[in-house]
Amino acid sequence: MYRRFVRPVLYRLGKGDAEIAHEQTLHGLRRLGRVPGAVSALSRSYGAIPAGAARTVFGIRFPGPVGLAAGMDKNGIALPAWRALGFGFVEVGTVTAQPQPGNEKPRLFRLVEDEAVINRMGFNNLGSAALAERLEGYGPLGYPLGVSIGKSKVTPLDKAVDDYVISLRRLYQYGDYFAVNVSSPNTPGLRSLQDAGQLRELLTALHMEASALAEAGGGSGGQPSAKPILVKIAPDLTPSAIDELLGVCTDVGVAGIIATNTTIGRAGVENHPLASEAGGLSGRPLTEIAAKTVAHIHAETGGALPVIGVGGILDPDDAVRLLDSGASLVQVYSGLIYRGPGLIRSINRRLT
Repeated sequence: MYRRFVRPVLYRLGKGDAEIAHEQTLHGLRRLGRVPGAVSALSRSYGAIPAGAARTVFGIRFPGPVGLAAGMDKNGIALPAWRALGFGFVEVGTVTAQPQPGNEKPRLFRLVEDEAVINRMGFNNLGSAALAERLEGYGPLGYPLGVSIGKSKVTPLDKAVDDYVISLRRLYQYGDYFAVNVSSPNTPGLRSLQDAGQLRELLTALHMEASALAEAGGGSGGQPSAKPILVKIAPDLTPSAIDELLGVCTDVGVAGIIATNTTIGRAGVENHPLASEAGGLSGRPLTEIAAKTVAHIHAETGGALPVIGVGGILDPDDAVRLLDSGASLVQVYSGLIYRGPGLIRSINRRLT
């Protein structure tokens, strides 16, 4: 029904502008979350997570293994509705210390024939202070919440550490885990933070801040544990660069890896009229590389470092492949655009 009836309507919104369809969908879900009984009705159709799907990863109990990837609900405006679609966790953001409009429009493109998306959004968000205020107003969400943090575009690279720390401090009490985004191709210079020296400085500062915040809020129940910090990596790193990054993550005590972000490559879509658009490519062209990256990380760490697999999940087989490659959890974004909420339901059924 989604592909035959709903998707064609969404694709016509704003004369085919993908970002307008995205925003309209978000605001529709937000309104739905405010209607008494609407979320329960949606949950009866889509939200059932089969018994036995729950799993504990980096100390957090997830009711289901399928999460919503960062980028879909950057400012957390539709959080009550996502659980009703069957998601076992949600990652908001990427959020920055300073509010920013992102890159010039248009900046989001559907490559429908290839089931792919190109985006150059540029971390458009209301800022970490605004997100903290919004999260303060929610009650229990019924699922773990991840928060993806990034660098403000106006912040120089030599001040990037302070920028990330500010967002972590503002949002620490609201997130269950924090994803350090150093791999988006749409903020100038950001990917250089994946280099071993800069990454070590950043992660060490975040680890120290998380430990201090945990101790300050730990009460009398013994030494509290800091909330998990994960690193989201690019799919364009060489195996040796991944190994170097993993060495830093292990040394610093990172809880896990999110693999992968969007790619700057255009393999598989070279002949599409939109292939020349700048930005990160996601969707079906990322299926193979995401699985290979997850498998490499799993093999290199002996499975000791949990991985959230994301990239190119458009059917249950894709999710199974990532889990078989070594992922502990998976996330979906582009697949939701092309296959609709039924995708999450079908993955949940397949995985249990």
